[in-house]
Amino acid sequence: MKSKLASLIIAIIFGVATLGSFAAYAGERPPADAKPLSDVVKALEDQGYSPVTEVSIDNGVWEVEAYKDGQERELRVDPVTAKIISDQPDN
Repeated sequence: MKSKLASLIIAIIFGVATLGSFAAYAGERPPADAKPLSDVVKALEDQGYSPVTEVSIDNGVWEVEAYKDGQERELRVDPVTAKIISDQPDN
């Protein structure tokens, strides 16, 4: 269990570092008052979305792919409040 948790933490750190580089390259960044991505992911996990498999920013909103109840979901998440704007099955 500890090994899985450590692996997840490393994956999140790597993902955040990679996402930061990608977002800077793409020219789109979260708003200045956005919560840290780690807080957003934690809020989603607290609501039962796990694992989070992909995160990107589009038009100032986090686009997140994650699983809930064994189903892959596509979420749009407000970067300032970390509230889910939309939750749909991932096609």
